[in-house]
Amino acid sequence: MMYTTILSVKVNTSNFKIPSAFLKREVEIDIYAPEGILGNEKIELLLLNDGQDVAKMDFKAILENAHHNKRNHRLIVVAIKASADRLMEYGVAGIPDFKGRGAKANLYSDFIIKELLPFVKKKIAMPITGKVGFAGFSLGGLSAFDIAWKNPTVFDVIGVFSGAFWWRTKDLTDGYTDADRILHSLIDTTSTKSDMKFWLMTGTEDEKADRNQNLIIDSIDDTIDVVKALLNKGYKRPEHVFYYEKVGGKHDVATWESVIPSFLNWAFEV
Repeated sequence: MMYTTILSVKVNTSNFKIPSAFLKREVEIDIYAPEGILGNEKIELLLLNDGQDVAKMDFKAILENAHHNKRNHRLIVVAIKASADRLMEYGVAGIPDFKGRGAKANLYSDFIIKELLPFVKKKIAMPITGKVGFAGFSLGGLSAFDIAWKNPTVFDVIGVFSGAFWWRTKDLTDGYTDADRILHSLIDTTSTKSDMKFWLMTGTEDEKADRNQNLIIDSIDDTIDVVKALLNKGYKRPEHVFYYEKVGGKHDVATWESVIPSFLNWAFEV
């Protein structure tokens, strides 16, 4: 019993509000940090979009469990809470969807790179010596993918839970084809670093929509097509790309909470 006590890691949560010149608002974040970091461990960092969903999980316990028996690695997680402007701030920078959503995605990206990361690194006050990841849920996952893809000197890992990969430039009733999906086109026409890692997840009950009537829900189709696009770029499974299809998984916090340990285990050393 004493042995497990010695190896257990306590995680503390602190809340901050960061004034953003880009977003012209305060951004609220929760930082989950293991207690007693000495600085000689491998320190890793994960940013999570939709921090208001993380707050509904028992995330402290998830992170404590992830550290169990891993003495030389410490993962710090920053959960970024979305605002009422979420549909404008999340998306693919520079390419709004057919309803004009995602029009502020470039400003959100600037906030992450130029305001949030310097703030967090100053708070941690120790060098991040391990991997840096960015993950998110639904539209927050799309946003995390876009920002990490375009900033390969900053990020090493991308995680997407029930990603809004349907994000498109044309409405379904407006002559839509799969070529109108924004993120898939981004992958096809641009590049990031060759050792980027991607962890993608959908639930078999994520939604009901099936636009091409192939009896597979769109969220699964769209995610598998992201996997195919990445494989076409030369990424390999399972070294670079991991796809998790959760049977019975829904588009909800409980489902995402249940698979986060698998993501942390695959993406980081903890």
